[in-house]
Amino acid sequence: MLSYRHGFHAGNHADVLKHVALVALLRILTRKDKPLVVLDTHAGAGMYSLEQGFAVKNAEFRDGIARLWERNDLPAPVADYLDQVRAVNADGVLRQYPGSPRIALELLRPQDRLRLFELHSTEGPILAQQFARDSRRVTVTAGDGFAGLKAVLPPPSRRGLVLIDPSYELASDYRAVVTALRDGLRRFATGTYAVWYPLLQRRESIELPDKLRLAANVDWLDVALQVKAPSPAGLGLHGSGLFIVNPPWKLSEQLLGIMPWLTSALAQDATAEFRFDARET
Repeated sequence: MLSYRHGFHAGNHADVLKHVALVALLRILTRKDKPLVVLDTHAGAGMYSLEQGFAVKNAEFRDGIARLWERNDLPAPVADYLDQVRAVNADGVLRQYPGSPRIALELLRPQDRLRLFELHSTEGPILAQQFARDSRRVTVTAGDGFAGLKAVLPPPSRRGLVLIDPSYELASDYRAVVTALRDGLRRFATGTYAVWYPLLQRRESIELPDKLRLAANVDWLDVALQVKAPSPAGLGLHGSGLFIVNPPWKLSEQLLGIMPWLTSALAQDATAEFRFDARET
């Protein structure tokens, strides 16, 4: 049984990077009238309390979303992301944090669809309950998202965003994301894929970006944010990245424009920096 619970990390610096990019992606992809399908392979619970339970143990959100909460100098894409978080905190107090599925649903249109996968036996039922009222647009599957992709690609509309963000709790996850990306592109070559990955002092993490680049034979962008120096003992997350395949027009420009600001806002020590690479043909 997997032990990972995203509630421990909800709203941390990695969530900020991932969700700023997700909002920017969806804003661009929903400009066309044709229906869009968003697939999330590891959807989690959908919503997380920041006042009790897992999130208060390490309070990682304090060095993530909480750092932005009172800022009044937000770049437009960051402000748009923050608006999605404020929408679930109506009284203006940071009490809960929306996961990728909740953010996605709020930005999708009536003609769009959301397909969610969650393998964890506790998180899955919570996720299903979260979206029970939205069953016309949202499908929740209790199962392995890597395997699930094979059954749902390509989507009927031939327009889709695939979010692949496992916990990397298992070493096999590193291989699985590369395989999922490669197989996904075979089935659905024109889809947009966003693969989240951790920056850790372990071989699999260090090698993953290069392996993703080799798996993608189309345009891609790779953005990573290091918020602090790697631990000498090799423990803990010192940053994260997003590898985006078939990025829509203008996304690269938007993300590159905000990364200096985001790096400064989320820096935990003087080594904080970002990396941005792209292949555009």
